[in-house]
Amino acid sequence: MTRPYSNPSYVRWLAVCCWLVLAVASPVRADDPPAAPGSVTAVDHPNDVGNAIDLTWEPSPDDRPDIKPPRVIQYEIRRQEVSGDGEWLPVGEQTYGTTTFSDKQVERGHEYLYQVVAVSPEGAVSEAAVTTEPATPTMQYFREDRAWFGLIVLFVCGAVVLFISLAKRGRRLYVRPIPGLEAVDEAVGRATEMGRECLFVPGIQDINDIQTVAGLTVLGRVATHIAEYDADLDVPTARSLVMTAARETVEASYLSAGRPDSFREDDIYYLTDEQFGYVAGVTGKMVRDKPAACFYMGAFYAESLLLAETGNAIGAIQVAGTAMPSQLPFFVAACDYTLIGEEFFAASAYLSGEPFQLGTLRGQDVGKLLGGALLLVGCTVLTIAVFQPEGAAASVADFIKNHILGGAGFLP
Repeated sequence: MTRPYSNPSYVRWLAVCCWLVLAVASPVRADDPPAAPGSVTAVDHPNDVGNAIDLTWEPSPDDRPDIKPPRVIQYEIRRQEVSGDGEWLPVGEQTYGTTTFSDKQVERGHEYLYQVVAVSPEGAVSEAAVTTEPATPTMQYFREDRAWFGLIVLFVCGAVVLFISLAKRGRRLYVRPIPGLEAVDEAVGRATEMGRECLFVPGIQDINDIQTVAGLTVLGRVATHIAEYDADLDVPTARSLVMTAARETVEASYLSAGRPDSFREDDIYYLTDEQFGYVAGVTGKMVRDKPAACFYMGAFYAESLLLAETGNAIGAIQVAGTAMPSQLPFFVAACDYTLIGEEFFAASAYLSGEPFQLGTLRGQDVGKLLGGALLLVGCTVLTIAVFQPEGAAASVADFIKNHILGGAGFLP
């Protein structure tokens, strides 16, 4: 005789009935709150001025991707000031699956407690997980994550101070040759042989622009050669203060060359502040007088191409220098020599001969050399680490990424 409970169909039917009974007896209703998050930890945010606290908590047991529909859609973070009235204030929210939060609305030196609750799609709130100890934001006077950057800055600044000191003691500093400066003698000599003047345009900005100051330094060098060769100089300016500074610069150059009587104040004159009115006046004079050498040193805008094309049309040898990236292509295309960006300021320091400028230039070159060496070493190490992920190169690459370039600290 076959027993009822040994029949497979009967067993399956009995299992289904038990499941239905359990489901009816203990249903999970939609408005039931989710399980509470785990322990919460609050610590002071590192390397700041004391205006942030970082929170970390364990996710709610109901915050799992396999639960459909989800039981947790977000976490709500609340804060209580220990010395306050005891009220819990909401300070932020995080989506499900996230277990970190940074509170950036705290005051330095105050103590705070935090609690985190899980929120269901229906708005039901779980029990709160509360920090056991208060957190106090404090200010750090040194950023440990920028230690390597600070070390490099100290090295470059130390190199600048060292070379300035050597220059002040009379030590001759090597400065890399700048082709545009070597063309100054050629241009002035050509103008002298042809019996025609040299045109110098110091840009269209005022004396407060660093490019204008650098251009006036180059003007001093050009004026010295013009005084030695007894050539003619023409300096139209777009600003009255630039005109005054240019006159003093040229006068000092003539005096240093031993030709103070050859200086003519009217050779440095003011045209107009209006951009294209100034360009029209300069290009018109270029077409009429046909200078043999044209120098454009300073800040330029749309007028750069007009000036350079006019100089090219009259057959003048042209030397330009500017730090305006948008105008450099025009000068490069139409001029014989162009001081590009940093070269322009390096030329100013080289021509001035002042210890501070020469030492700074030399120190910056050392910094560029260091940067290039670090770039080369870093690229080499990272390339080797790709092919040898378990070797020493990989460890060095991780140290570069996490410590030197990252914020993991000075040492492992």
